[in-house]
Amino acid sequence: MSSLQERIYSVLIVSATEKINTALNSLLPEVRYAPVRTVSSISAAGRLFAEQNFDYVIVNSPLPDDAGVRFAIDTLASKGTVTLLLVRNEIYNDIFEKAAPHGVFVLAKPIGRPMLVMALDWMASMRERMRRMEKKTLSVEEKMEEIRAVNRAKWLLIRELSMDEPAAHRYIEKQAMDRCVTRLEVANEIIKTYS
Repeated sequence: MSSLQERIYSVLIVSATEKINTALNSLLPEVRYAPVRTVSSISAAGRLFAEQNFDYVIVNSPLPDDAGVRFAIDTLASKGTVTLLLVRNEIYNDIFEKAAPHGVFVLAKPIGRPMLVMALDWMASMRERMRRMEKKTLSVEEKMEEIRAVNRAKWLLIRELSMDEPAAHRYIEKQAMDRCVTRLEVANEIIKTYS
């Protein structure tokens, strides 16, 4: 397993404030964060986000064309995105109530450098947790695909070669072992042959 320091995260910064942009960019060295894209409006962010996936989205609210809360929430529908929303202290509680239940990290401004560093670390931790969950989901999906293919192959063997179900199962298992291939490969060959 690689350490967090070895990971590289793609970042979309949505901010119209030069001070925040400078502060964030100074905390995102290219060896750990690449690419880092910065846009100054929600409409530009929406277009860019539709074209490219990002590990992190950081929204500095408000923006010239929108507060950014809905955009921050919507980014979480994308696989693997972790979103941080920066809001004025006076509206923090209200925005937190709206955004946090969806999984958006919310911080009140003004924010010091140590808090931004901590927030980036939290985001890395969450992104890695999501990465592990994505792998588990993928392996479950792969296993389900194998089960479906093996079952289909068994029924083809039953229909085409008049085997019973246990014999068809043993045949697939033995072929996989004897040839040092997966059951899925054997099943796919049977399906190709008899379909």
